[in-house]
Amino acid sequence: MAILRKRETNMLRLRSRVRWTMMLAVMLRLVAAANDLAGAEPADGETVTLAHEAHNSLTKEELAEGWILLFDGETDYGWKAGSQANWRVHDGVISVSEGEPGLLTTVSQFGDYVFKCDFRADAGTNSGIFLRTPRVPKDPQSDCYELNIADRAVSPFPTGSFVGRQASKEVADSSRWRNFEVTALGGHFIVKLDGREVLDYTDPQPLGRGYIGLQLNKGAVEFRNIKLKPLGLEPLFNGQDLTGWKEFPGKASKFSVTDAGELHIENGNGQLETERSFGDFVAQWQVQTQGRHLNSGVFFRSIPGEFTQGYECQIQNAFEGNDRSKPVDCGTGGFYRRQNARRVMSNDFQWTPMTLIVSGNHMAAWVNGIQVSDWTDSRPPDANPRKGTRRETGTISLQGHDPTTNILFRDIQAGEMPKR
Repeated sequence: MAILRKRETNMLRLRSRVRWTMMLAVMLRLVAAANDLAGAEPADGETVTLAHEAHNSLTKEELAEGWILLFDGETDYGWKAGSQANWRVHDGVISVSEGEPGLLTTVSQFGDYVFKCDFRADAGTNSGIFLRTPRVPKDPQSDCYELNIADRAVSPFPTGSFVGRQASKEVADSSRWRNFEVTALGGHFIVKLDGREVLDYTDPQPLGRGYIGLQLNKGAVEFRNIKLKPLGLEPLFNGQDLTGWKEFPGKASKFSVTDAGELHIENGNGQLETERSFGDFVAQWQVQTQGRHLNSGVFFRSIPGEFTQGYECQIQNAFEGNDRSKPVDCGTGGFYRRQNARRVMSNDFQWTPMTLIVSGNHMAAWVNGIQVSDWTDSRPPDANPRKGTRRETGTISLQGHDPTTNILFRDIQAGEMPKR
């Protein structure tokens, strides 16, 4: 009996220790969450968020490398449905399960890139992610690249295959969350599934650009963490001098290079213009305003040699009250006098990565990895983009706005988008 009582006592002690351990773990999680909400500093290269906010975000390292989010986790901004289906955004995912087969496509087109996306599909689902696609593809063997999501019993092109082009290596079926990573460079594609290479495909007649589409075909499917890093960009600023740029004469702005290799603009007004011209292109840069609510901008498709005669991607971090959805004077990433930024995603005195994608009469900008503008110029054609739609190539210019201008740029790069 004494032995039994001793065992019971030991069991009670063990259970008590387990309960205390579990309670301590919960308390530690609550403390960590409170620190996050209070603005605790993240570790280098990490974005500190609560567990339910961890998806659909970018780390500091990803932002520095040029990654952008194609899905913000809350809205379908930047996407367009091509059929009547129950596409919806909820709980940080884009989902669809029934309706007319078709695609939900990006509004922007993309050429060369690394693309990542998480997906989860019910057993028996036949879906896919379409790359360099038109809005309504007709033949996956010729007018798009259909990255399939399908069990082997459903399709001869199982998950990770390019439908009608090349089957993926042997992969296991699964209805859990999985991850695609696709490198698309010219006609060469490498597809990784859950970190393992499953497809290496080269198209002898590659499609140069197109939309990215999420497919409803048969069955339920969900998507999240949809992100992209443009490839093929070239530096426009060497960090040493202003080679490749020309200053508009007779203006007040001063342009110089700092000891840290940053392009510094003071005073204004003024303009620093590229010697190169760009038509359909992707551009990326980082910018930092050195004062509160300073005003500047990046002009593009500008008339070469003329002063600020181009479209303007605005730089202005002010917003009304505490509401970042109400930008002052267009807002950073908005297109001045055309479309305000939907949200101010940047702060003065902080380095801000920006991405600008221009294709035909459509343009979009990302600030800190989040898309803030999406505008199609439907005005009549005109050589001057202040007056109408300019599709001709033009220069890229950095603006010195006024005597208060004090702004830094770095990592300025751009590349022409491949033709379709």
